[in-house]
Amino acid sequence: MTEAGKKGRPTPKRKEAEAARKVASFAPASTKIEKKRAKEASRAARVTARAAYMRGDENALPARDKGPVKRFVRNYVDTRRSIGEYFLPIIFAVLIMTLVPLPAFQLGSIALMYGVLLISVVDGIFLSRKIKAAAAERFPGGEFKGIGMYGWLRSTQMRRMRMPKPQVSPGDSI
Repeated sequence: MTEAGKKGRPTPKRKEAEAARKVASFAPASTKIEKKRAKEASRAARVTARAAYMRGDENALPARDKGPVKRFVRNYVDTRRSIGEYFLPIIFAVLIMTLVPLPAFQLGSIALMYGVLLISVVDGIFLSRKIKAAAAERFPGGEFKGIGMYGWLRSTQMRRMRMPKPQVSPGDSI
């Protein structure tokens, strides 16, 4: 009888363990082909799912983007222009302008950056309030937790970088 905790057999010699490992690594060709097919099928499924997500297909969206209220918020944000979506290009321009060796020019460019940031925040606050009011009117009794921030964050992304892609053009009515 073996003592508790012992395995009941001797530890294999290194030579035996290496030989067993080498034999196990020689997979038959059919297994390799099956693995390759599974990998290709998985890749194709990911490509299809990503394409559906980019189109805005409801079944392919993550939980944070699902539902009629979130679709309404996305469309509401996508129908208007916002200073927030131009913030990143403005920051890039400010970075270039700070390289000019004139202190007044550098100071002006930094003031521009902070001004755009302030305007973007104020616009986001008003946008959030408008979204909540419009959603409450359109979907009475719905759950609106977080939709203001959801819309605000979407409005700060450049239009062509938004995911899922915008379904409406600026100026359209929803």
